[in-house]
Amino acid sequence: MYPSAEHTRFVHSLGTMHVAGRFARHLYPFLKKAVKEVPSANYVEEFLRVTALVHDIGHGPFCHFFDDNFLHAFHASHEKLGQIIIRDHLGPIIRKIRRSPSGPFAKGEELNPDQIAHVILKEKGKDNSRIPRWLNMLQPVISGSYTADNLDYVLRDSYMCGVAVGPVDLSRLIHYTIITDKGFTIHKTGLPALQMFLNTRMYLYSNVYYHRTTRAIDIHLRDIFGDTMQLLFPHDPRKKMDEYLTLTDWSLLEQVRGWKTSRHAAERRLGAEWQRILGRDVKWKMAYSARAQGKGPGTRHGLSQPRALRRTDQKELPARLQKWSSVSTWRRSTHGRTRKTGAVALSTCMTPAPKASPPTH
Repeated sequence: MYPSAEHTRFVHSLGTMHVAGRFARHLYPFLKKAVKEVPSANYVEEFLRVTALVHDIGHGPFCHFFDDNFLHAFHASHEKLGQIIIRDHLGPIIRKIRRSPSGPFAKGEELNPDQIAHVILKEKGKDNSRIPRWLNMLQPVISGSYTADNLDYVLRDSYMCGVAVGPVDLSRLIHYTIITDKGFTIHKTGLPALQMFLNTRMYLYSNVYYHRTTRAIDIHLRDIFGDTMQLLFPHDPRKKMDEYLTLTDWSLLEQVRGWKTSRHAAERRLGAEWQRILGRDVKWKMAYSARAQGKGPGTRHGLSQPRALRRTDQKELPARLQKWSSVSTWRRSTHGRTRKTGAVALSTCMTPAPKASPPTH
């Protein structure tokens, strides 16, 4: 859909690290005023940079799709796997770091992999009582409404995909962000820049990340992904971490490419479906799409709830499509795909693409 788009995890991690460093340098004077005991400026800068660099290190192939369609069965997530990688595999390297780009740490300062692992977990209700107050104040740089993470990918993706809904003023957002006794704060003068960023992010979700073709590929993939992983990696990653570290988008795709000519029937069947996906011969087409205004994120009764949205969509469907909304086709098309963006819920109903008709003469 967007041939020039750049979504690689490596590039995003570097960009997030850069933005986090900018936040750190700007916020440090405010942090010193709000909190009594704070490490050196260079330490804080490098702590946020390294945290941002490794925030997505636990991702498997196809990123969040992998969480929903594989890790969920093991009650795991890429963030929890990332914590294991940071503590057990990267810990010795992280502890050796002694400087940021701005200069060396103060004497005796050493990055703590446990604290980095804690910050990357974006989980409501996590226990923050064991981390220092200065670190708790900085957590929104990694997980919040506007972060080093989403500022990086929104800026890059809007540029690379040619989305022109308005500028995202990164410098202005950082400039008007401060830390007070109440925590991470944006000055009212920066609110227009925040609003522009949130609008751009919502536009990207509805027109790029959840483009109808992307959704159709997701549904097609979901039909075969479980069986594929049973052949490639039928393990809890926490118990096979060394093998999991080599499981990437590229390793998976290279293996399934060869299945079309495999001697095993199961691999041939899956290989044929993978060839369809890789050749963009996707078996699902969008039949109906809706955008409904709900009562806001977190509501229990508004349209942001999947069941309520489904009932609303069913009423709007043409009569010939209503039967599809009550069978497994609907469930496959909407499972995990109802996305809250502000107070707007997005949903799509997909139906199997009709088979090509024979040519007429």
